[in-house]
Amino acid sequence: MKKLFLLCALMVLYSCKAQQPQLVWSDEFNGNELDLTSWNFELGDGCPNLCGWGNNERQVYTKDNHRLEDGKLIITARKDGDQYTSTRITTQGKHVFQYGRMEARAKLAIGQGIWPAFWMLGSDIKQVGWPASGEIDILEYVGREADMVYTTLHVPAGHGDSAFSKKTTFEAIEEGYHVYAAAWSPEQIEFFVDDQSVFIYNPEDKNKAVWPFDQPFYFIINMAIGGNFGGPEVDDRIFPQEFSIDYVRVYKL
Repeated sequence: MKKLFLLCALMVLYSCKAQQPQLVWSDEFNGNELDLTSWNFELGDGCPNLCGWGNNERQVYTKDNHRLEDGKLIITARKDGDQYTSTRITTQGKHVFQYGRMEARAKLAIGQGIWPAFWMLGSDIKQVGWPASGEIDILEYVGREADMVYTTLHVPAGHGDSAFSKKTTFEAIEEGYHVYAAAWSPEQIEFFVDDQSVFIYNPEDKNKAVWPFDQPFYFIINMAIGGNFGGPEVDDRIFPQEFSIDYVRVYKL
């Protein structure tokens, strides 16, 4: 009987281990500098092709508004004279992913006009443009709406103000670190905050108008200031503000 019990216990343990997601890529931000074999900087104000980064944002992106410290990537938004500055990084052309659990553990910046985000764009964006490329917004937070997290998908059939989106209230989400994730499969995309499911997108007819999510996507991490979504008003008294990312991880489901 004891042998049978032990055998059953080992089978259960093996089954549980077999079901654990497999880590396929991560950046733990443990070094002294950003890993440029994984990340690119996007610089400037988006001009001349996409002034204001397409949203009338106020910031200029630089290489100087970030640091790695204690195993964290920290992006700092500043007001320097008449200019707002921040940092935006992407894995475009270096790491792209199709399906899996995409997650980041992060601590939000706060205040009127702040707009930190962790998101993804389709790797064919240069060929087809936006929104045909698709966009997966795993985390968006706007400082004017305390205790609120946005999870959004932009597709040709719904983008911008008509995007497929859900905003969810989390009391004191601004305090400490939280895990923001999207589990993406050929059938659906499900968003989580601290393992709580907040939004599922699963159109029955997966045509290109509603499902451009059958191709690889790349990551973007940034903190915008103002703009159509983050603003328009900005409270200059809040600066500097820090958006801190503990890690980015991709698991095979």
